[in-house]
Amino acid sequence: MGFPAVPLLLLLVGALPRIPGSEGGQEPPAHFLHQTKSDCHFFNGTQRVRFLARYFYDRQEFVRFNSDVGRFVAVTPLGQRSADNWNLCQDLLQYERAAVDRFCREAYRVGSYRADKTRHVVGRRRG
Repeated sequence: MGFPAVPLLLLLVGALPRIPGSEGGQEPPAHFLHQTKSDCHFFNGTQRVRFLARYFYDRQEFVRFNSDVGRFVAVTPLGQRSADNWNLCQDLLQYERAAVDRFCREAYRVGSYRADKTRHVVGRRRG
């Protein structure tokens, strides 16, 4: 999944005053980790697909997007401001909701095609 620039900017601007060691929001700490993980959960083939985007700061998940819910949900108090701001952006919500088809179903289709081709090549006899 491509990570939109707007949420990252909102995250950094919104979280600076609360980051330990940032001297009241003037500068970020020397070392920190921001990480995004995207998962696809398939139930009954592709009949039911769930897209889950999780956002981490210093190895702690603070906000997530679940396609079943259809909006961002704060996991920790740090993520509440980001979730509220991101949920106001209808374009971002539409982009994340479309990830079920754009990211998950497409990856399933490509993976199934590759697995099928591999099966045919492995099963072929040499003459």
